[in-house]
This record gives sequence, C-alpha cells and structure tokens, in this order.
Amino acid sequence: MRGPARRAHSRRGRNASGARGLPPRLLCCALLLSCWPGEDSRAADRLAASYLQHCAACHGADLKGGGRAGTALLGVELAHGASMDDIDGSIARLPAHRGAPGEPALLDAQARHGIAFYVAERRAERLSAKFKLGAPVVVPAGVIASERHAFRVEEVTAGLDPRPFSLQPLPDGRILVSEKTRGLRVVGPGGEVSAYIEGIPGAHADAQKSGWGHGWLLDVALHPEYADNGWIYLHHTKRCGDCTDAPKSFNRVVRGRIRAGRWVDEQEIWYPGDTYFSAMPDIGAGGRLAFDRDGYLFFSVGIKGRGEYDGADDLGKPWGKVHRLHADGRVPRDNPFVSSAGALASIWTYGHRNPQGLEYAPHSATLWSTEMGPRGGDELNRLLPGRDYGWPRHSLGLNYDGTPLRPGVPAGGAAPRQYEQPVIDFTPAPALSSFIVYAGSRFPRWRGDLLVGSLKGASLYRLELDAHGRHVHTEVLLQSLARIRDIESGPDGAIYLLLEHPGGGRILRLVPAGD
Repeated sequence: MRGPARRAHSRRGRNASGARGLPPRLLCCALLLSCWPGEDSRAADRLAASYLQHCAACHGADLKGGGRAGTALLGVELAHGASMDDIDGSIARLPAHRGAPGEPALLDAQARHGIAFYVAERRAERLSAKFKLGAPVVVPAGVIASERHAFRVEEVTAGLDPRPFSLQPLPDGRILVSEKTRGLRVVGPGGEVSAYIEGIPGAHADAQKSGWGHGWLLDVALHPEYADNGWIYLHHTKRCGDCTDAPKSFNRVVRGRIRAGRWVDEQEIWYPGDTYFSAMPDIGAGGRLAFDRDGYLFFSVGIKGRGEYDGADDLGKPWGKVHRLHADGRVPRDNPFVSSAGALASIWTYGHRNPQGLEYAPHSATLWSTEMGPRGGDELNRLLPGRDYGWPRHSLGLNYDGTPLRPGVPAGGAAPRQYEQPVIDFTPAPALSSFIVYAGSRFPRWRGDLLVGSLKGASLYRLELDAHGRHVHTEVLLQSLARIRDIESGPDGAIYLLLEHPGGGRILRLVPAGD
C-alpha cells in the first residue's frame, strides 16, 4: 500500500534465445516490445506460418473455419477451453489418422505451444480490436452494471502531460500526480492542475526525445504516518551526468516534503551507486513503491542493468528485484539474504522482469505484484520472501523469436531450479500495469479484490482470490478505454484511474451509481 488512504558501464549481453553481442540500445528494444503497442513481426510471421502449415486446412487461414472440418477458432466458444494450455492440450489430443497436413498429433511440444499461442493471441486481439493508441478517449456515460456493483465514471481532469506514471490521493482530497518527463503536480478536488513542484529529482524533459527514456520520475507514495510527518516518497531514475557515449540511468528512491510549492528536506533512501548506470531504458525500470502494515517500504526495480538480459536472478545485482527497507532506508535484520555472502541485503524477492504494479493486501497481510512478460507471460504474483520468480530462465510467455521460455535440465546432474509460479498467467498479454487491493467503503462487495489495469489491453479487470490466495474469477469492468497507467483508492473509497494518451493524460474516478 502506498499511503494512508489504504491503511487501510554498459556491457553486451545474452538474450533469452542465446544471441550475443547486440548493442545495448538495440537489445533494449528487442526486450521491451511488449511494453508499448507493437510486436516482433518476424516471430509473429513464424507462428502464423506454423499455423498455416498444420492447421489452416481444417480451421481456415483466417481461423474462421470453412476447411475440411469447418471448425472456427474465432468468434466462438472453444469446446475444450480457450486458454493456451487448453488449446495446446486439444492439439496434442488430435488423432494422427485425420490426415491433416503435418499430422498435428505428431508435432513436438514447442511447435504445439507456438500454435496454441498464435490462436490464443488472435482471439485476444479480436476482443480488444477497437483499441488503438491514438484513438480518442471515450469516457463511458451513464450507469455501468457490473456483477457486484453498478458504478459511474467521472472525469476529474484531462489537463496532464501525455506521459503520466503515478497518482497518489491526499487526505484533503487533492491528488499528487507524477509525470515521467516533467515532474510532480497537484490536482485539486475540482480538477484544477497546479504548476510543477520545484526541485523534484529526475523528470528530464529531454527524455521524451529518446522515446524510451533516461531520467524519468516514476512512483509517488505517502509515508503511512504522512498526516504527522509529511514524508512523501519518490522513485525515479537518476541520470548519469557525465556519460558521453550514450544516455544512462538507474533507479533511486528518495523522500522529502512539499512546502510552498517546493520539494524540501530530501533524504536518499536507496541508491546502489553510479557503477550501475545502465543504457537499458527507463521503460523497463519498474519503479513502484508500497508500504505494509508494519511500515516497511517495498520497491521494485525491473530489468535496468547495464544493457544485459541476464542478472535478474543474480543476488549480487540490484535489478530484477523487489527490495525491502525500513522507512528511513535501514535494512531490516530479518530480510531473507542479510546473511548471504555476495547478496544485496535489501533484496526481498528476485527473478522479476518488468514489475509494473506493487501492492500490500491488509486483509491477508500479503504482498502482490503485476509484471510484464515478453511475448505473453504477464503475471500476477504473490511475493514471498526469498523466492525466485523465474526471469530470465522461466516464463509462461514466449521469447521474441517464438520459442518457449521454460527451464531445461541442468548440466552435470544438478537439481533443477525452483521457480515461484504466477497466481495468474495472462497469455496472450494485455501489458498489465498497476493495480490496487481494494479496501475502501464505497464498493463493499469489492473489498479484498484486485482491480488491475492494462496498457495494450486498455481494460480494467477485477480479480477475485479465495482465502488461500488462489484465483477464482475475473470480471472485465471497463474495456477499450485507454492505456491505464495507474490505479488508486482515495480516502473516501472512490477509485481513481490514471490514463496515458497522446492527447493528454487524464484522471477518471469510479463512484457508486447511487452517489
């Protein structure tokens, strides 16, 4: 939880398919295609070619049927389920004597998995076909009927920079908003937007020119006792001041206070040092903050390390991790790797790719994250101390070349690595962004549910978990809206959405229909 409202040297690396020697900036683009609309067209072509070779004779080149069996795969319910695993299993069960080209039952696991992914991805694109990055934002009018609550959507303001990152409601009804390349502003209860707070770290306006960014302002959060101490926490990427070969930056967490429109009393809470300056762009930096009920600060650092694909599972490197500290920056004595030689003592979990959401659930005393995968493989994870979440060795998504990311058998008879599996795998990926664990009073039948935003999917999801943290149900609350960058619950229990859009960032508010 992010505030009292919820008291509630660049090196050439190896990519996942074994390629060496890519320049860091090219490697960055290859790794992060799923963070912005667009795909690796060559991988898509390979998957499509495999489908055409083995499946089109029965299901049609356009997946709409009309072939030998005439069975459509788009626009219909699939008899044996529509998840990737369901489709994969259906292909494996096909009898070879049907005589379909390529004998589907004889396909190896990798080929089946690729075809299943292609079909599932095409089905998902059909569901979100209306969404385009530059399409006008249409705020839904009237009452929206959902399974447990009827609600309305109100526009708070449309006067933000096109690239906002985070919002944080304040106890007095105002809202702090961070804009990646511009700074921190305050939105009043009536939607009025302040000037930028002076002295905010990060937020380099010229970072817009590079597209991917170096020197962004990321998350903003309040100390659990903000009403008494006024501490505001910022996660940003510090830019290298004397790097002349290429832009570089790395994550940093600070806290300070706002007085008379200025950022004052700044204290550095976490920064691993200039040695970690990286040419990996800030779009993969993660950058979220969360406090638990005991006042510990958690923060996520995505794949931001030296232009390398590897390192997320290396305990001696700060990227690809969720870290845990006291609110003043001290390392807790019970952190899982405090006594491990060569490990960074702040690490709580590791093996993360691009964690875009981080939240604490007070009702279950558990920490959760949303994470973007590569081609597919977006995840909802329950974060347990000391656990490995797989990246870059394991994902339920695919590499950008279309091959699966699954662990092989280690050489030399070593025991296989154990990876914590996601509670929910979102494949095909909607590009999950931030989320909340709802604990407010305005929507009582949503308490304990996760409200999750998406970028490419442009949708808002409600996820139900049981008492053991297992996923039991998903509902789409809003669809084909816009890129939802952040979600927060205000002190009054209203739900706020922060939208990214080329025409200007916006804040929307969800309120019960009867208000």
